[in-house]
Amino acid sequence: MTRITDLLRNIRTWVLGHKLHAAFLAFVLALTAPWSARAQFIDPCCAMLAAGLASIQSALTNVIGGGLNQILAVDNSMQQYQQSVVWPQNLIAQAQSLVGLLQGDFRQIQNLSRIPVSSATLPTSQQLEQVLLSRNPNGIAQTSGAYTALYGPVPTPTSASQQVLNMVDMTDAAAQAAMKRAIEIDALADLEIQAANQLNQCIQNAAPGSAPIIEAQADAWLIRAHAYTQSATADLMRLRSIDLANASADIKLGATNTTSLRQALANLLQHQ
Repeated sequence: MTRITDLLRNIRTWVLGHKLHAAFLAFVLALTAPWSARAQFIDPCCAMLAAGLASIQSALTNVIGGGLNQILAVDNSMQQYQQSVVWPQNLIAQAQSLVGLLQGDFRQIQNLSRIPVSSATLPTSQQLEQVLLSRNPNGIAQTSGAYTALYGPVPTPTSASQQVLNMVDMTDAAAQAAMKRAIEIDALADLEIQAANQLNQCIQNAAPGSAPIIEAQADAWLIRAHAYTQSATADLMRLRSIDLANASADIKLGATNTTSLRQALANLLQHQ
């Protein structure tokens, strides 16, 4: 006890003798001393904040989250229906494989159409045949010259009657027009085959969503092909019409010649 009393007396004496140092030491101790923290469950602000966050979390999970889960379930059902019924992957692959096989058939058809069929042996006929089988629209202008070189020009007015001249001129015109149109149709057929090849390649690599666009293009080309077929049919009908007209004209011309001959004989008998 005496020692403690002496120690406190010595400290008091040192503090009174060193007031500045004692004040500085007390300030340092005040700064470094641990402070008691307010607990979360005790502080009213923290409790209110925690309650608000819990309420927001509950609303997001139960209200908004439930609606989003329902939307996700419907979207998954739609996607599963499209993959299994509307655009099944196995059937798409099967259709693309079929398109690949058809592409090979189209190539064979194109190669068959390119097999040479020229058969003329004389130079003049070979020239016309080469033009007719060229499948090149730029060669249409050479058709008339090659035709005239082979079949000859229209006779002069002094070589035949006007009726014969008209028949020959019309027959030559119809024949040349059909030959020129045949060259055009060959060129159009080549373009149609190229378009079919391109459509088949697009179908083979197309996504399901682009199928209607390709189908519309194919329908448009099909309509064009029908138009070309009708044009070729019209040419055949014109040729047949010219043939019938020539046959009718021959009969009419024969009747006219018979009448003229009968009149000439009657005049000859009268002079005798």
